[in-house]
Amino acid sequence: MKPRILIITAVFYRDVADALTKGATEALEDCDVDTAEVPGALELPGAITIAASSGAGYDGYVALGCVIRGETSHYDYVCGESARGLMELSLMGVPVGNGILTVNSHQQAMERAVKRNKGAAAAHAVLSLIALRDRFEAAND
Repeated sequence: MKPRILIITAVFYRDVADALTKGATEALEDCDVDTAEVPGALELPGAITIAASSGAGYDGYVALGCVIRGETSHYDYVCGESARGLMELSLMGVPVGNGILTVNSHQQAMERAVKRNKGAAAAHAVLSLIALRDRFEAAND
């Protein structure tokens, strides 16, 4: 059966978000994929928690977004807290591919989103985690 994946994208930087989502969606062409959007990176862990606890039946989640360094410490909080939230989900056994870009400029973000295809990398990460989970669950049968 095809894995059912939810891609949740923070759309604060719409062009970067769209490029990340395109890469992830293409990488998951053999999966059953749904998408959802949230305003920013801080909302990604909460959105995944809502989806995971809803009983919607997703096998894994891809979190996509971008945080660009500014002139204040806000960047550090957003990067750290969004990563911490996704890591907490992972440690609870929720397969999550982290595709949140943390960069110094919009140019760096587009480089990572388009040329380095970090959306696809996050998609491949969640597929690896799902396969690992399935392997260990099969060993218990």
